[in-house]
Amino acid sequence: MRDLRIRVLPGLDAISPAAWDACAAGDGVRPEPFVSHAFLSALEETGCAAPRTGWLPQHLLVESEEGEALAAAPAYLKSHSRGEYVFDHGWADAFQQAGGDYYPKLQIAVPFTPVTGRRLLVRAGEKGEAREAALVHGLKELVRLRGASSAHITFATREECRNLEQLGFLLRMDRQFHWVNAGYADYESFLETLASRKRKALRKERREALSPSIQIEWLTGSSLSEEAWDAFFHFYLDTGSRKWGSPYLNRAFFFRIWERMADRILLVMARRAGRYIAGALNFIGAETLYGRYWGCIEAHPSLHFEVCYHQAIDFAIAHGLKTVEAGAQGEHKLARGYMPVPTFSAHHIEHGGLRRAVADYLVHERAYMEEDAALLARLGPFRRGEPLPEQD
Repeated sequence: MRDLRIRVLPGLDAISPAAWDACAAGDGVRPEPFVSHAFLSALEETGCAAPRTGWLPQHLLVESEEGEALAAAPAYLKSHSRGEYVFDHGWADAFQQAGGDYYPKLQIAVPFTPVTGRRLLVRAGEKGEAREAALVHGLKELVRLRGASSAHITFATREECRNLEQLGFLLRMDRQFHWVNAGYADYESFLETLASRKRKALRKERREALSPSIQIEWLTGSSLSEEAWDAFFHFYLDTGSRKWGSPYLNRAFFFRIWERMADRILLVMARRAGRYIAGALNFIGAETLYGRYWGCIEAHPSLHFEVCYHQAIDFAIAHGLKTVEAGAQGEHKLARGYMPVPTFSAHHIEHGGLRRAVADYLVHERAYMEEDAALLARLGPFRRGEPLPEQD
């Protein structure tokens, strides 16, 4: 590491979009939406991920001696565990009851975004392993310098977590439900792979949702409008206030990403009697459609399933995308062809006693999650004997 420099960035404004995105893109043409400079900086600039909300940016940057950005990690010093979707409240409570201070902790993540992706953003080129090791060294050192209890790398890729386990991190497994495109020509060809009863149920569900009075619109790029964004933000506030009490994102954030990422955004909007009544926000990746938020102002049978899940499948097939990730949780997605897939996180814990307790807990939790995923897979809607589409 003698030819590398590691420094902490107090915000994304301390690095150019081009330099950050060169790291975030890895071997790809451009980064996936959520680790892009455009998305992460929008969270900071609009006050969503900021010190006042308990997200203090502490991004790690690995540079060459000449100052070229070679690797980066989106990192935040946190005073709580909200907005993460990998729940460690029990760990925090147990440690604090034992007299320890769990907060602050270092979170390597995309705020408010339970989407799997690279978290150790190593630029394409030689010496990738050395640059990744430098990032991990920097994260551990930052934990000590800031007096944090731990570092948590959440929704990392399977490969990253395997490497982190070799470096002493504890691995945690959870699951989500994703739809995988097996080269379907259209939605009907996907339905043909399902058991007859499930196929009929979904056809009925779609007919029920798409009554003659409701029209669906796909809005992306130049077709996005202020009218649609205003309506969607109203839906988001209503859903967020009911689910979380206080929504994490503000209107300024949605308008900022509209300005910067319009070609990577899909709004699926339902209109009735001349006004928008429901909508879902999605992001378009290189091979994946990422479903994020949903909301409505009118209740219609099955409209939620149509806007969030069926329309996402339609869009993915039409645009040759391999996967639809429809957000966290939700066994109800199983009946609609979204199958259980594992998600991973990696955890570095400084205190020996807490580390041992968490390690023991994770052994039992992982066994439960593997058993649960196997059971859910058997309950899926596909025909008996039909080979399940596999996610890379």
